[in-house]
Amino acid sequence: MLYRESGQYKTSYTADQAIFPIREDRIGMAILLIVALAIPFLVSDFFLNAIMTPFLILALAAIGLNILTGYAGQLSLGTGAFMGVGAYSCYKLTTIFPDTNIVILVMISGLFSAGIGVLFGLPSLRIKGLYLAVTTLAAQFFLEWCFIRIPWLYNYNASGAIEVPERRGFGDIVLTGPSAAPMTQYFIVLAIVVVVTLAVKNIVRGRIGRQWMMIRDMDIAAELMGVRPLTAKLSAFAVSSYLCGVAGAMFIFFYLGAAEPSAFSITLSFQILFMVILGGLGSLVGSFFGAAFIWGLPIVLRAGLPAVGIGVGAETVFHIATMIVGALIIFFLIVEPHGLARLWSLGKEKLRVWPFPYG
Repeated sequence: MLYRESGQYKTSYTADQAIFPIREDRIGMAILLIVALAIPFLVSDFFLNAIMTPFLILALAAIGLNILTGYAGQLSLGTGAFMGVGAYSCYKLTTIFPDTNIVILVMISGLFSAGIGVLFGLPSLRIKGLYLAVTTLAAQFFLEWCFIRIPWLYNYNASGAIEVPERRGFGDIVLTGPSAAPMTQYFIVLAIVVVVTLAVKNIVRGRIGRQWMMIRDMDIAAELMGVRPLTAKLSAFAVSSYLCGVAGAMFIFFYLGAAEPSAFSITLSFQILFMVILGGLGSLVGSFFGAAFIWGLPIVLRAGLPAVGIGVGAETVFHIATMIVGALIIFFLIVEPHGLARLWSLGKEKLRVWPFPYG
């Protein structure tokens, strides 16, 4: 039996409430962390910069949307815009505080996104479902308009784009800018994503997370039991927008290096929504699964199809990937609404009784 709880006894509340109470989970996470730390020494800079770094950033954005949609039940179509708020806020902070460590500014920039998220989350106190989705869609278009029409946000740059300046930290290491090493940026992104994910995991397991899930399942019953919808819904918008803002700041400063407002269009919002749907609503690990699948699918198709003798162009690969994602979304919504995270959970349950048919 490769994965069993039998014989693993808990002798304290602390052990019983641990994030990873099963020994095999702890071993698996340790192996996964070792692999993540070893990847930069085993692959090329292109692989780090084009695949691993954006995957981690988009996974964090998917976690942010999953907090709002999966845990709190509030549908949002403005994720890309909230990421843009974080990116533009971080850009302005680097201008105002040029000597401050960029990692600190990235974390602070999420606070501005959280404030905007709470502001646009106020309608959720009166409306829900499709009407709330339309409200967040309006936020998407309004914030995009601000990114284009307010020159102060991009320091009156003639091109209207954000151009990331070179910033150093942790001694004299180049953290951002054209001369920054992909390995350095990968390790910074990895550290932020791991720390923030652990913090979110603890929030979800605590009182605040239980309030979100009560509001999601039946808001009227939750209110009768003493849960305040104002606090629960707005806190979900705040935490979700904060994560999206941090992801947006990293998306520009540690991946793209420069971007126009179109980088935070509604296309990005839908892409992250598809990650959440495929990965699994209400699952943090599902956010990583969804981000890995959607971000990695075009890369796998691009490398795999020519290997089997099918020569296709980049545009064809994009269209094929889009059709596959669309078909899988329909499939998962009908057959397995909890997405890839549920398949992972079923796999662990099978391992608990393997090789015997019953536990």
